[in-house]
Amino acid sequence: MSTATTTIPGLVSGTYAIDTAHTEIGFTVRHLMTKVRGTFQEFAGEIVVKDSLEESTAAVTVELASVHTRNEQRDGHLRSGDFFDAENSPKMTFASTALKSEGDAYILAGDLTIKDVTKPIEFAVEFLGVDQNAYGQTIIGFEASASISRKDWGIDFNVPLEGGKLLIGDKVEIHLDVQAALQA
Repeated sequence: MSTATTTIPGLVSGTYAIDTAHTEIGFTVRHLMTKVRGTFQEFAGEIVVKDSLEESTAAVTVELASVHTRNEQRDGHLRSGDFFDAENSPKMTFASTALKSEGDAYILAGDLTIKDVTKPIEFAVEFLGVDQNAYGQTIIGFEASASISRKDWGIDFNVPLEGGKLLIGDKVEIHLDVQAALQA
């Protein structure tokens, strides 16, 4: 049973499943002088909207072996023990711990786990709205972004270059474009 929330017109409480066909989980990291962009192809998650938005939660599981950067050799290296160690730690997870509103924007705090290391993270969230999809389901959309240090999760492989430079940047920009459908 769903009821209207008090802060966003049209948003009703309930469990929303992330629509993987209309969602992208991506990242950007510096590589020498350019940036490498990648996505994860396999993931699942849900958003539980409560009558009070601040009590709402989100949980996502990502299959690390599904990393895709448009370069198979690089993807294989990212799956290896130098980076994700997807064979021994196949999943990355996020579980929210708090949602705060800041005007029309939101901050979603939670715990991100990669390679069995769990650290807090905060996403800046822009809510894009509520609508109906072609099947009559209520859907919600939002974009979110965060910046992390990959070293905080034990992902510290690098190649030193001349002049004290490193091949791969430490800062990773995470970006989410999410659509989720209210479940019956």
